[in-house]
Amino acid sequence: MVPFRQFLLKIHSRCNLACDYCYVYEGADQSWRRRPRRMELATARRTARRIDEHAAEHGLDEVSVVLHGGEPLLVGAAHLDALLGELAAVRPRVRFTVQSNGLRLLDEPALLDVLHRHRVAVGISLDGARADHDRHRRLPSGAGSWARTAEAVRLLGSDRHRELFAGLLCVVDLESDPVATYEALLEFAPPRLDLLLPHATWREPPPGVGPRVVPDGPPLGGASSSGAPSAPYGDWLIAAFDRWYGAPRRETGVRLFEELAVLLLGGRAASEAVGLAPVDLVVIEADGAIEQADSLKVAYDGAPGTGLDVWRHGFGEAAAHPAFRARQRGLAGLGPVCSDCPLVRVCGGGLYAHRYAGDGLGDGLGDGAGGGAGGGFGHPSVYCADLDRLIRHIAGRLRAGVAELVRG
Repeated sequence: MVPFRQFLLKIHSRCNLACDYCYVYEGADQSWRRRPRRMELATARRTARRIDEHAAEHGLDEVSVVLHGGEPLLVGAAHLDALLGELAAVRPRVRFTVQSNGLRLLDEPALLDVLHRHRVAVGISLDGARADHDRHRRLPSGAGSWARTAEAVRLLGSDRHRELFAGLLCVVDLESDPVATYEALLEFAPPRLDLLLPHATWREPPPGVGPRVVPDGPPLGGASSSGAPSAPYGDWLIAAFDRWYGAPRRETGVRLFEELAVLLLGGRAASEAVGLAPVDLVVIEADGAIEQADSLKVAYDGAPGTGLDVWRHGFGEAAAHPAFRARQRGLAGLGPVCSDCPLVRVCGGGLYAHRYAGDGLGDGLGDGAGGGAGGGFGHPSVYCADLDRLIRHIAGRLRAGVAELVRG
């Protein structure tokens, strides 16, 4: 059994934006409607106790707590301070992170004092240039949110608050220019970028590509391969990679590119999106329910559920649950298309949620994933061709770089 080291807490289940691609509110799972608006202190206290027990059982001296939502900063400064105090009382060292749209930092400056006090790293969602960001990330009124988000990012990146700035998260949009998007994000001098593929499944394919057919074998490979499947997201990411990799000096980190490079060079990734490392992340909802990664909300209603909660169950019970065990089996947990692919140790089958095809709707446990049946997750990622093309391109650039060093 692999212990949990990352605990993602849904401390507020509502949001102050109305993003059209949001997997929480626009996805198949609508459980947010039944959740309390915020995580109460009693729930945070119980969660902290469960984390403490789990860390002691497995000898963990450090854990990561990610505050998430909805928009987590809607809890307000006073409640956030009290909640972080409960969580900081555990024995292992806690690294706190919050993922936010940033708007509350402008509305309630006292939040910044709380974040400093508890040393909470802050990631902000920003989708590049104004027009691209405002296409999807809108205020409830319908107005774009870029101007206020950019103001919040500049505040976070100022000398006074720079130590809190963890980076920017950007969802890939085929309508945007990849190089322009990267450079628009770079203007804020982020320490790191996350470029995320939009959450999608074989049943609900990615925006802009139309229906995709589940493959019966690995894709043909590189961008020039005759008959290779369409891979527009791969091409988008390649353009962004070439701009990032070709810079004369390191401008920022890009998590996906760095982790793929590490895997290609024989290392181990720290992301559930690529590689074969077992998942060590668990989600605690605002009411204390223990769930799988919330990206599964795009599959079907109830997909992330386990039937467990912090009131009646410890994290050891969660880690032993078939839902989590299915995602800790590495190569043995993949279907035949992925297991036969030469890139499997790098790609890892892609993000678990993106493998869903809807064959065998059930409890979402995915315990048949290794054979391609049960739960509908035993398939390659719906981004299989895109990941294949991107990985082969990065591998080629790395080989060329090594060859140049040898010649030099």
